[in-house]
Amino acid sequence: MSEMMKAIVQHSFGGPEVLQFEDTPLPRLKAGEVLVRVHAIGLNPPDWYLREGYKMLPAEWQPQVSFPVVLGTDVSGVVVAVSDTVDEFVVGDEVYAMVRFPDGLAGESRAYAEYVSVPVSQVALKPVGVDHMHAAGAPMSLLTAWQFLVALGHNEPNPLQEYRHAPVPLAGKTVLVNGAAGGVGHFAVQVAKLKGAKVIAVASGRHEALLESLGADEFVDYTKTVPEEVVRNVDLVVDCVGGPASGRFLPTLKRGGALFPIYPLGFADAKKADEMGITVSATQVRSNGAQLAELATLLSDGTVRVVLDSTFPLADAQKAHERAADGHIQGKIVLKVM
Repeated sequence: MSEMMKAIVQHSFGGPEVLQFEDTPLPRLKAGEVLVRVHAIGLNPPDWYLREGYKMLPAEWQPQVSFPVVLGTDVSGVVVAVSDTVDEFVVGDEVYAMVRFPDGLAGESRAYAEYVSVPVSQVALKPVGVDHMHAAGAPMSLLTAWQFLVALGHNEPNPLQEYRHAPVPLAGKTVLVNGAAGGVGHFAVQVAKLKGAKVIAVASGRHEALLESLGADEFVDYTKTVPEEVVRNVDLVVDCVGGPASGRFLPTLKRGGALFPIYPLGFADAKKADEMGITVSATQVRSNGAQLAELATLLSDGTVRVVLDSTFPLADAQKAHERAADGHIQGKIVLKVM
């Protein structure tokens, strides 16, 4: 095997133009790791946050980044080597993973490449009958939906709030998902429905047919109707857009309900939520191979589907990031390596 590989490398912060297709050294395996020949890579918001230099984070939260940097966390591929301490996987296994997140926020995940080393605890066998492109679209977004809605999967302190995030029982409840057609959103719709909830999906009108096919019971086209003006008495809002405007959904919730902003930074209505008896909670998704193994069964039998917005060759990562910047994504953007 060559000592070099192709990867998308950046040498400074900036827009998509800083992403360069270059030769870079092959990863060196450490104890407890497997080396994966990457077939496909899923894109996620932390990729462009890091590319730009985490400008949206408070200065004290910005990780210290050393260049050159290789972006990315989500991969699907084939194991080509294992360290001496690994017996959970063997060469030839088809696997998928979310690599070193959030531990790799400063660029240590390194998934936009032909090969990536992955801690064995973060790897799972790829879902059967699901190709690498669709499998690569799942890890971060599906784990986010699962850890917000079903099982946290870890005991780490929550950097986003003083209290531990706790999923709420969904059976028989009504759940509104805002940004329902996006990466996390289209999984949140499916997971909430799987767990017995009635789901109201909020997205632009072109996504209506897709979201109904994924299980949404009701659909609100936000380009024609303001959801917070017409929806009432829901038990949970999953706001996959989040940010400072997330508080606008408080009137849709019944007393004792919950608001889960996937992107919680800037939320400014904590006092109002407290007065209304509404719990506002978020968490940071974390790599978890055991949960990916559990989710692989749902992906294998078609209970949960991965929707692909668009695909690009690895060398065209710039174009993939430009597509992401255009917004209104339906599902996931994926890079094809081989």
